[in-house]
Amino acid sequence: MAKIIVISGEERQEYELAAFNSIGRHPDNTIQILDRIISKEHAHIQRGADGKFLLRDLRSLNGTFIRGERVGDHYLQDGDEVMMGSTRIVFVDKPMGNDALGRVTIAPGLTESHIRQRIQADTGFTQERQITDDKILRRDYERLRIGHELALAVATELDLDKLLPKILEKAFELVGADRGVILLMDERGEMVPRFVKTRTGKSDPNIVLSKTVMAEVTNSKAAVLSSDATMDARFSGAHSIIMQGIRSTMTVPLLHRDELLGIMHLDSLFASNAFTEKDLQICTGMAVQAAVSIQNARLASRIEKEAQTRAQISRLIPPSVVEQVVKGELTIEKGGRQSEITMLFSDIRGFTTMSDGRPPQEVVNTLNEYFEVMVDILFQYSGTLDKFVGDEIIGLFGAPIAIDDGPFKAVACALSMLQGLAEFNRTRASENLPPINIGIGINTGNVITGAIGSTRALQYTAIGDAMNVASRLVNIAGSGEVIISEHTYRYVAARVEATALPPVKVKGKAEELKVFRVTGLRRVSAIQEWTGPTNA
Repeated sequence: MAKIIVISGEERQEYELAAFNSIGRHPDNTIQILDRIISKEHAHIQRGADGKFLLRDLRSLNGTFIRGERVGDHYLQDGDEVMMGSTRIVFVDKPMGNDALGRVTIAPGLTESHIRQRIQADTGFTQERQITDDKILRRDYERLRIGHELALAVATELDLDKLLPKILEKAFELVGADRGVILLMDERGEMVPRFVKTRTGKSDPNIVLSKTVMAEVTNSKAAVLSSDATMDARFSGAHSIIMQGIRSTMTVPLLHRDELLGIMHLDSLFASNAFTEKDLQICTGMAVQAAVSIQNARLASRIEKEAQTRAQISRLIPPSVVEQVVKGELTIEKGGRQSEITMLFSDIRGFTTMSDGRPPQEVVNTLNEYFEVMVDILFQYSGTLDKFVGDEIIGLFGAPIAIDDGPFKAVACALSMLQGLAEFNRTRASENLPPINIGIGINTGNVITGAIGSTRALQYTAIGDAMNVASRLVNIAGSGEVIISEHTYRYVAARVEATALPPVKVKGKAEELKVFRVTGLRRVSAIQEWTGPTNA
């Protein structure tokens, strides 16, 4: 599993990489690094279709460096050290963090199992009043002791890469195994080696597991014990065992509520009869506790990934919609669907002139700070960020999910954006920076919304004539103006102060459009109960 190790001063943190990762000083990044030299959004790390990770510097002010050279786009390799500001980042892409995994194979064996006997370990406890043999009492006590020790060792560990070594380490303390392997079920239902341990600490040139044994354990969910694999008739067809000269094997299922999470395999290369049925009972009991810990680690990983997904999605849609997307309650189909929504276009006036002669990085930083303020306001009014087009913001009200009173929320959002911009400009003035001025256009109408694009790249957006009208209205709006269409005005007429403007001719329309300039919201006491659009 690919990850990065972030080293800042004496602090060291590890992050498992998802398909898309953003790195920067701002808390909305997938990976936040509190280094004042790092930009708010400094770089991206993205996994391609070939599984390689591309590091992309986002034209950060202080740059991203590998081996002392500033980089833009760079395909990361295991061990690459990246410098961002005063922070060192190490990229790690070793298979499961355990080199020996590449030497673990599962021998095909025979298509028909040669295991004639199944050893089902008893994981239950006999009731106290039914115990008549002190051997049973000693056995149950031993299982409880081992379970308690394992729980102490792994209870707080939620990182699988750290948990699995602890499980095998405890197993080696309990039984005389020479080698151990933990395999976990992947998404395709296949057993994949996740950690290997040897008593000597040296990697064997090759560790071959018997498909015959694994099939028995997987199908019956029962543990299999062989006193002497080279002589045991049950494994007469399992050539992988015989060829390695393994004297004893013990393969135990990792079960959680009857769900097979994986398998723990232990073997002895030298001692005949190395494992007994007591060892099997001990390890089976331990496997139950291990399975609980593995399941907890998986749940923790899932929660972390959901949090990362939320952070990424929350950049586009309001928090109320994020939960539905993460839980799978909201699906966005390719091709889209038709619905009536309200579209808001906001554009900076004179941005080209304002940017002329300024360093590109300064222009980008200005836009990022401006967008941050505007998008926060957009989300406050249940709007969805469609996209940024240069210095233009496009917001949707009513997609991807319908909202109540979308046209009014869009107008209220626009007025709030102007107020937020005034505060933003006061901050800029204190830093001797020129003000930013915007115009806003709003229209309501039927459009197609959904995931639109190719099989390689999809983008959620809205397409239709009503969208084009909204883009024309923002061009009409002057600095500090909110211009709305007649259709939008019908929904909000009773609740906003607006002035009718002379009809305007816009590109793509044969007839002139009636438009209105919004100057504010009416007092609450003056707003009558709204029942729908008026015929104004």
